[in-house]
Amino acid sequence: MGKIKIIADSACDLDLDYLNELDVYMIPMTVNFGQEEFKDRVTITTKEFYDKLDKFDGLPKTSQIPPAVFTDEFKKFLDEGYHIISISFSSRLSGTYQSSCVAKDLIGSDDITLIDSKGASVGYGLIVREAALMVKQGKSVDEIVERVIYMRDRMEHIFAVGHLDMLKKGGRISTSQAVIGTLLNVKPILQFDDGYIVPYDKVRGEKAVIKKMIDTMKERGYNLENQVIGMNFARDKELCMQLKEEIEKTFGAKEFVISEIGAAIGSHVGSGTTSVFFLRK
Repeated sequence: MGKIKIIADSACDLDLDYLNELDVYMIPMTVNFGQEEFKDRVTITTKEFYDKLDKFDGLPKTSQIPPAVFTDEFKKFLDEGYHIISISFSSRLSGTYQSSCVAKDLIGSDDITLIDSKGASVGYGLIVREAALMVKQGKSVDEIVERVIYMRDRMEHIFAVGHLDMLKKGGRISTSQAVIGTLLNVKPILQFDDGYIVPYDKVRGEKAVIKKMIDTMKERGYNLENQVIGMNFARDKELCMQLKEEIEKTFGAKEFVISEIGAAIGSHVGSGTTSVFFLRK
């Protein structure tokens, strides 16, 4: 059986050390603070990103990975005899997947398989992780693709926005809504629907966030005791750890993948955000 290389982008929000352990090749997305340009998790750490975000008046801008970058990286691994499985950040939120399609067309190789994760952050990361573990188990390209698509189509992304400033800066809510929401400690709950971010609910306070997420897992999840549960946080880890404890107590879940939200996703959700990712029925 030929060699297989899994390629992902930094929107999967898995730590670089963990990606290296999985033997996944990560292509960083770009984030710009005005004229300053950084490569997510490569030339800017998560701590550096949130420190800059605190002092920056506007919104940092992220940009898709261009076709030329994919072309160069794909050729490198093809020359080494790999079949490439490239899994990308949701095409509904970024042009990165389309860039990978352009690169494949330019190269014209059948040894490149492209998958739109329709996900983000650790929800996308869990899919990448599964693909990488299957490579280590000696599974075929077809087996890996089948499992990735199965997970992609059942992956729940539920996340609570920590601070309303980013939604205000992005034009999703007005200044008055942000002020009132902050005073009332309102936490918007968002979710993914076929790769798009859509509103789910609004609750008041962190205890209500935990209750809403646990109730959603009860309603939508299955066999949660034996699932790998994905979680993330943006700077503030406390709520994430409280939610993890409640998931362990309620469902008996034993295995978690937890990481901090990087610049690619953090540019849109800001600090204080907490998320949970699991497979639905």
